[in-house]
Amino acid sequence: MTSLDQNEKTQRELLDQQTRELVQWHFGDETGCDFWLEQKKSFNFDPLKDVNCFDDLKKFPLFEDDWLRGGPMRRWVPKQLQNKPIYVFETGGTTGVPKSRVVVEDHWIDYENFSATLPDESFPKGANWLMLGPSGPRRLRLAIEHLAQFRGGICFCVDLDPRWVVKLLKKGKVDEAKDYSAHVIDQAMTILGANNDIQCMFTTPKLLEALALRLMDQGSSVEEAGIKGIFCGGTEFTQQWFRFACEELLGPNVYITPTYGNTLMGLACGKPFDPADNYKITYYAPQPRAVIEVVDFDDHTKVVDYGATGRVKLYTMTKELFVPGFLERDEGEREKPCPKYPWDGVSSVRPYHVFAKTTTVGVY
Repeated sequence: MTSLDQNEKTQRELLDQQTRELVQWHFGDETGCDFWLEQKKSFNFDPLKDVNCFDDLKKFPLFEDDWLRGGPMRRWVPKQLQNKPIYVFETGGTTGVPKSRVVVEDHWIDYENFSATLPDESFPKGANWLMLGPSGPRRLRLAIEHLAQFRGGICFCVDLDPRWVVKLLKKGKVDEAKDYSAHVIDQAMTILGANNDIQCMFTTPKLLEALALRLMDQGSSVEEAGIKGIFCGGTEFTQQWFRFACEELLGPNVYITPTYGNTLMGLACGKPFDPADNYKITYYAPQPRAVIEVVDFDDHTKVVDYGATGRVKLYTMTKELFVPGFLERDEGEREKPCPKYPWDGVSSVRPYHVFAKTTTVGVY
């Protein structure tokens, strides 16, 4: 057995253990939340007795995103966390009642774990950060701020409302959307030019491109602005854009790493850059707290072969949230484990083709 095989086996055992512990927690009468304790009455199995490993999660029905629309929100809070300060973060929806999830400390834990994957030479401890992305009721702003503080720095944030951009685009007001983007970049330029010693940044592909081009117009660059490390997320982070960013926008001295995540999953990390991959982007979920499978389009209980295309299926298991199988609005290819992340990954993530024509993506 190779070392990678052994690591895969070890991680699978940890995942099975996490499954057993968190199912006991979320369905225990003394610890569970009202939502799952009520749902348990409708199951044709007993989670406390019949779920003994990760594969047993397929006994649950699919998690429905409409369950996350509207309150009361405390029905999601496990009993032993009810007296903690509670956050509510929105996780999608540009019209109507948004999907929301309650959080106590998961956003801190997720980003502390992510911090351990960042190279210190590109994300120096003690360095200040710029958060150039969607703000408002999303957890991203607070999570990036905590990441900066956890690493000993200060976070400077730009205000951005993606819902306004979506409204403008749906009305065909492209020029106004461009004006709003310019307004956001104006804010970032002001912060970068205010002697704040910012060396690290979170942003999205479109905003990074707009910022880099603005700096170029002024005879400068992202590197000359003081940025050493960028972590970047969003549906526009494609293989082609990754090459463009590295070779034309940033240059060899600015480190960029792709991420894929949301409020339900946390943060999936990109496979470390390897020239042999030709800029292909492969993501690995933060196991055992969250798991991604790439499943058959017509049978969500069947994982596709390595290299085959399927829909992204998410499982989340923390003390604050239990999601036993949720079909994301994304698809991609199933990828093999790698030494840094010895479990399955997903590459070339893009909007699920059935929804793609009706989904507004890449608005920021």
